[in-house]
Amino acid sequence: MASNKEADLTTAVLLYAMRCLAEGDQQALRAMNFGPKELDALKGMNLADLYRVDNLRAHCLRVDLNREVFWPMLAHLRHQRESEELQRELIVSDAPMEMMQVLFGLGSREYTRWRRVLTVAPSVGRPPEPDEAATHRLWYAWQDLIRDSEESSLTGADYLSLQQETGIGLRAIWSLIQRWEVYGHDDPGAVAKQVIENGP
Repeated sequence: MASNKEADLTTAVLLYAMRCLAEGDQQALRAMNFGPKELDALKGMNLADLYRVDNLRAHCLRVDLNREVFWPMLAHLRHQRESEELQRELIVSDAPMEMMQVLFGLGSREYTRWRRVLTVAPSVGRPPEPDEAATHRLWYAWQDLIRDSEESSLTGADYLSLQQETGIGLRAIWSLIQRWEVYGHDDPGAVAKQVIENGP
């Protein structure tokens, strides 16, 4: 027999209550209004009883929404979803592993798995250095970003924005900006010259 929404709800809550009982979580059980008699009855239930719940067309529960928990929970889930979408977009755009590790704490195994899942071709060798004009474009775009941003470091979205604005690959962007942050020059011509002379 197909289950119904009332039976699904009752089964889910009873399973939760049985787990709380097994783990000794008395606080959660009290919050659900389980008293000593209900706990004794819960101890006597088995898996077959839960399957029999499918025959019920009503439930014994009073469900309340805790808005103080609900909205922060949804905000957290939305933040996680947006972060995962951004990570996928960066990996598809050939973001280097070092960038993903620094920005998101992504390990090498997870990074490799995502590249395989997203069918990103393996990167071979060092990314080609942009020419001087492209390097200057990136420098000025980067300066605009850090001047307008309240954050001390760039976000993943910032790097994608730089890629779209300059047409330079993410690997080269990451490499150049890491070096610029070390050298700290104000003159893009001097920076470009030092980057070429010193290499990666």
